[in-house]
Amino acid sequence: MVKTNRGKLVIQSVMGEIAHPRMSDPYKVGYDGVPQILPGIGAITYNVSLGDSAFGWEGDHIEPGVSIHNPIDIENTALITLACLGNEAKVVTGEGKGLRGFVTGTHGGRNNTLLYFSKDELDQLVIGDKVQIKAFGLGLKFLENPDVKVMSIDPHLLEAIEIRDINGCLEVPVVAEVPPYLMGSGIGATVSAKGDYDIMTADKDAVQKWGLNKLRFGDLVLLRDCDNTYGRGYLKGAVTIGVIIHSDCILAGHGPGVVTIMSCKTEKIIPRFDKKANIGYYKGVLL
Repeated sequence: MVKTNRGKLVIQSVMGEIAHPRMSDPYKVGYDGVPQILPGIGAITYNVSLGDSAFGWEGDHIEPGVSIHNPIDIENTALITLACLGNEAKVVTGEGKGLRGFVTGTHGGRNNTLLYFSKDELDQLVIGDKVQIKAFGLGLKFLENPDVKVMSIDPHLLEAIEIRDINGCLEVPVVAEVPPYLMGSGIGATVSAKGDYDIMTADKDAVQKWGLNKLRFGDLVLLRDCDNTYGRGYLKGAVTIGVIIHSDCILAGHGPGVVTIMSCKTEKIIPRFDKKANIGYYKGVLL
């Protein structure tokens, strides 16, 4: 097992409420110039869940499962920064009080935190219900691999991924590799420890060439020549591991969202291709 400092991490509570979808002008103009009105960010999304395809939905930036948001901006920034993939989420108000799920992503822009609950549990939830998260993971480090920066992941989930130390490099299971020229919206962000950035999908031939059309919510991917150690940018030789958190999009420069969980400025992260490399499998909710 790869050694970490998990015993030194602070565990804190953060809270949000189930978010209502928001629209100003309902029309969105796609990269093909066609205006469309589609479902989008926020809500309880009943029929889109962890493990489902990130492609093919009649929607834009669809967030699977439950989306929560704290209405106070500085508290919401803390929520999307402290909440880590795999953290326990507990409903504390309403008919669903006591239900437990877990964090599957944090989405930049609208700055929602995304949660998994089983489909049977979703009917017990309503918009406005409050959900408290046991935030655990900020400050996580690899003790023997200090060049690899870790972020946005619960230590228990990290351990379940079965990362291997091979001659000083970390071998991580992924379903696909993404070339740097396909990374779009979110490039240039100064903080990579919150939110996400998008794989651009307007070039369908490139998407198919790299096998990205098969991506599912929760899949682990390797981002080649992408440096996310502090902000988001291009760096030859850098390697990042991320997780798919929202659906494909119609907007230019957008596509499935990726939350980054580790990054290194050099090639000390190597892929082990595994079609089951999905946080749903590691959390025991997918077979």
